[in-house]
Amino acid sequence: MTTSLPATKPSLRVRLASSALGGWLAVALLAGTPARADDLNPVLAKVNGSEIRQSDVKVAEEELGPSLAQMDPAAKQENVLSFLIDMKIIAKAAEDKKIENSDDFKKRLAFARERLLMDKLLASEGKAAVTPEAMKAVYEDASKQITSEQEVHARHILVPTEEEAKKIEEQLKKGADFAELAKKESKDPGASDGGDLGFFTKEQMVPEFSKVAFSLEPGKISDPVKTQFGWHIIKVEEKRNRKAPTFDQVKPQIEQYVTRKAQADYVAKLRETAKVERMDKPAAAAGGDKASAAKPADGKTAPAKK
Repeated sequence: MTTSLPATKPSLRVRLASSALGGWLAVALLAGTPARADDLNPVLAKVNGSEIRQSDVKVAEEELGPSLAQMDPAAKQENVLSFLIDMKIIAKAAEDKKIENSDDFKKRLAFARERLLMDKLLASEGKAAVTPEAMKAVYEDASKQITSEQEVHARHILVPTEEEAKKIEEQLKKGADFAELAKKESKDPGASDGGDLGFFTKEQMVPEFSKVAFSLEPGKISDPVKTQFGWHIIKVEEKRNRKAPTFDQVKPQIEQYVTRKAQADYVAKLRETAKVERMDKPAAAAGGDKASAAKPADGKTAPAKK
């Protein structure tokens, strides 16, 4: 007599594991499937059969630039797409009127083509120049120049007349607190901070002010000093060699400088081999000025030169 064994049901744990494994495999298979180009660049609209894709919107956003800056992403997408739809409709109407055959259109089209070629090439040259090594070299060179410069941290009290300045000077000699007196008497917008000017370099102030501030020792108070703004009493708090900002603080400015310098150098190099003939100027001026790039400015706010 043959006895059959009872069929065993898979345990709950095995079923769950099997289900999870199946789900994982499905996800893995889906993830391994390359996205189609149409999925990455979908058609957003059609105008008389002509497609407008997401990539068209991206190009238009770059061209329209500042006018879209204040819009949220959804509003920006809607506005740009509407613009592209209108542009296609109007462009078709212009084609029907044969506007592209006019001399003015052909000249403008040629200009737009050359301008786009120029922009694309210079953008490529600039991007290629922005390497970690190039940016670090610019930063280190600028840092050396900055740290060799002295800065002064000072306060001042500004009043309209010499008579008022002398009265304040007498109060200070009798022991009045400089910051408190500045809050009460100074006509400078920074009076509420006790006349605190923070750290500044010589070039950031008018010469009469800088000459006195940089000659004083920390803790000392000046005699009345006249400038174009009025009469000042100056107190020097501290002196130091100027500190360079960190690389990360100025990274955007350095990137912009490296980009522009590379572009300017590239244009200058092309000019050297180009044959340029100026019919509106004498031959000596035909070469023109070489392109140049300005270094990123490093400024701060202070009661400075005007």
